[in-house]
Amino acid sequence: MSDWTETYRPTTLSEVRGNNKARDKLKEWAETWDEHRDAVIVHGSPGVGKTSAAHALANDMGWPVMELNASDSRGADVIERIAGEAAKTGTLTAGGAGRRLVVLDEADNFHGNADYGGSREVTRVVKDANQPIVLVANEFYDMSQSLRSACETIEFRDVSKRSIVPVLRDICRREGVEYEDEALEAIAENTSGDLRSAVNDLQAVAEEADRLTVEDVVTGERDTTEGIFDYLDALIKEEDAEGALRASYDVDETPDDLLNWIEDNVPKDYEGAELADAYEFLSNADRWLGRVRATQDYSYWRYATDNMTAGVAASRREPKGGWTRYGPPSYWSKLGRTKGTRNTRDAIAERIAEREGTSVATARREILPFLSAMTHHCKNRDLTVRMAAIYDLDEGDVSFVTGSGKDTNKVESIVEDAQELRDEETVAHSGNAFFEAGDASDGDATESSATAGDGATGTENGESQQTLTATTESNEDADEGASAEPESADDPDDDQSGLTDFM
Repeated sequence: MSDWTETYRPTTLSEVRGNNKARDKLKEWAETWDEHRDAVIVHGSPGVGKTSAAHALANDMGWPVMELNASDSRGADVIERIAGEAAKTGTLTAGGAGRRLVVLDEADNFHGNADYGGSREVTRVVKDANQPIVLVANEFYDMSQSLRSACETIEFRDVSKRSIVPVLRDICRREGVEYEDEALEAIAENTSGDLRSAVNDLQAVAEEADRLTVEDVVTGERDTTEGIFDYLDALIKEEDAEGALRASYDVDETPDDLLNWIEDNVPKDYEGAELADAYEFLSNADRWLGRVRATQDYSYWRYATDNMTAGVAASRREPKGGWTRYGPPSYWSKLGRTKGTRNTRDAIAERIAEREGTSVATARREILPFLSAMTHHCKNRDLTVRMAAIYDLDEGDVSFVTGSGKDTNKVESIVEDAQELRDEETVAHSGNAFFEAGDASDGDATESSATAGDGATGTENGESQQTLTATTESNEDADEGASAEPESADDPDDDQSGLTDFM
C-alpha cells in the first residue's frame, strides 16, 4: 500500500486545509514577487502543511521546483552550488518569466551552523536572489536574526479538529474504507493539530481493520511523546541502562537539550561515587556533541545519547525513591538573562567577520576581546574612533566593546568623530584610507589622511603615524626638486602598535 500522505498531498493551494489566511498570504506573496523580490519564511509545527503548500503554490504558478533539505546539505559550498545557482538562474522552458521556486526545507537547522558558512550563505542567497525562495521551518526563532530580517514571514498554525476530519473522511471514501464518524474524530483529537500524523494514523488503523471503529483507534493509538519530567524520574530512579536508552527515544528533546536537563537534575538524587561516575558519562556525551558541531556528522549523536542515558542509569548504586522536584536547566535562565548582551556581541562579531574575512567564531573569540582590551574605557581615544569608523559602530556597540556607558558624552563624541572620519575618508580616498596610507605623490591626499585620523596606521608594511608625517614633510620639499624617501619611525606610538597587524 502506498503512503497516503504522499498520495493525497495537495496539488493546488485550494486543497491545503486548515490555514486559509496563511495560504492566501502565500499566494499573494508569489503573485506580487516581482514588486518586492523578497524570500518568505513559512513556519509552524510539523505536519501542518508547510512544505505541501510550497509545492502546491509552485504548481498553481507554473513554476518548476528546486528543493534543498538543510538536514542533508548544510555546508556553504553546497548551498552556493545548489540554492545560489537556482536563485540566480531562471528557466527557458518552463515557469512564468523564466521563474522557478527554490524551497529550502528545514531551514531552521542552519541556526547552529553559522561558523561553517551555512547560515551566512543562506542569508546572502536570499538577499541576492533573482528567483522566489520559500524557507520552511518548524522553529522560527531558531533561525538567525539576520536571516529572519531579510525575509517575509507567514505562520501556519496547528490544523483544527474540524479541518482534519473532512480530510480523513475524503481519504476513506477514495480508499473504500468503511468508518464510524466517532473513529475519525478520535484520530483527529489524538494528533493535536498534526494533519500528516492524522493521515498516517488513519492508514495504520485501516490496514488492520475492515471497518474503522473507536475501539480500533484506541487500541491502535500511536506512541506519544514522553514528558521530560517523567523521563528524568525513570532515568535517575528506575530504569536500567538499556531501559533508560530505549525510553529516551520517546523524549522530544535534542541531545544537547537532554544533556542540559540531566546535568542539572542528576545531583538532586545522586551523590558521592555514583554522581562522579554519572558526570564522567555526561562529559563523554559532551565530547561527542562537540565532535558533531565540529564535523557536522550527526551520526555521532548516538554515542552522546548512549553516554548520557545508559551511562547515567548504570552509575546508580542504590535504589532511589520518593519525589524529587526536577526543574529546567539553570543554563537556560542564564541565557535568558544575557540574551540582549549576547545579541549585541554577535551582531558586532558578524560585522567584524564580514569586514575581516574571517569566521564569526574567530571574530567573537579572538578579535573582539583584543579590541576590548585596546580600547578599554575609551582611554585610547584615537584608536576607538577609528574602530568605530571601520566597523560602523553606534553608541551601544562602542559601549559594549569599551565597557563605557553608552549615554556618556565621551562615547557620543567618539561616534560623532567616527562618522566625520568615514565621511572625510570616503570623499578623499573612496573608502580605502582606513587601511592604506595616502599616495606620497599626492600632497593634498596625504594631508587629508593625516588630519582625518590621528594615529592612523601606516602602509601595508606596518609603518606608523610618524611615517605619514615624514611623508608629508618630504612632499613640502618637492618645490626644491628633492625627492626624499619617508623615514620609518624609530619609536612608534604605543597606542597604535598592533592595530596594523589586526587590520
